[in-house]
Amino acid sequence: MAERYVTDEEISAWVDGELGPADRARVQAWLQTHPDDAARASRWAADRDALRVLLGPAADEPVPEALRAAVMRPSVPPRWALAAAAAGLLVAGAVAGGAAVWQWQQQRGAHLEAAATAGWVQRAVFAHSVYVPEPRHAVEVKAQEEHLARWLTRRIEVPVKLFDLSAQGFELVGGRLLPDGAGKSAQLMYQDAQGLRVTVYLRKPEPGAETAFRYEQQGELGMFYWVESGAGYALVGALPRATLLTLAQAIYRQHPGALPPEGTPPPAPPAGKG
Repeated sequence: MAERYVTDEEISAWVDGELGPADRARVQAWLQTHPDDAARASRWAADRDALRVLLGPAADEPVPEALRAAVMRPSVPPRWALAAAAAGLLVAGAVAGGAAVWQWQQQRGAHLEAAATAGWVQRAVFAHSVYVPEPRHAVEVKAQEEHLARWLTRRIEVPVKLFDLSAQGFELVGGRLLPDGAGKSAQLMYQDAQGLRVTVYLRKPEPGAETAFRYEQQGELGMFYWVESGAGYALVGALPRATLLTLAQAIYRQHPGALPPEGTPPPAPPAGKG
């Protein structure tokens, strides 16, 4: 039976969680075998999350009383009354607008920073979900190919180290290049003896990006992410938090330019969501 083509509208509905179980599973299967569509869906999801962070507070703001009164007025007033009301609203808007614009400018920086973090972290989770189930093409370049680290370093402009997680029971499968907003990122995939996989997402962070070591849980997936020495890291996997922390500490100690002495763990994440 031929595979049914998936439209952009269906991918958009999948990103927004608007599909039923059957259609959601069909689109998910399509994305796992069509990397270009998966990359586009990842960008759409990042844009959605950024807009929610940036514009979400506006949804909770009260409706201006003058506008509420105009909407609820049962009859249409004469034109001169409409003109007067409009003039009054313009004057009031000019006065209130100055304060609103100043407040918006103060808040916008924080919103944009939160949006940027939410965007790349979500892309790390999405890329993990797309490529980890893939049996034959999970990576673009296999671990045995010597140019893997050099190639990714050159493409994402961040030193890429092939972390040794053998002491933790995981061996490198390989890596791939991924879109990351306006730039590029890298994904390294590791697998244990039972075939369980984790991924490390690496990228060049925005100037002034928050460096805190954080943990998040999204469904069955756990994730530690942080910024260190000019590189952003996100470790993703369907593993207990303690196991992921052990892997994150091993990566932290091995990253290029690591400052703590060997054996020193990163700051412990908070007990709850990071």
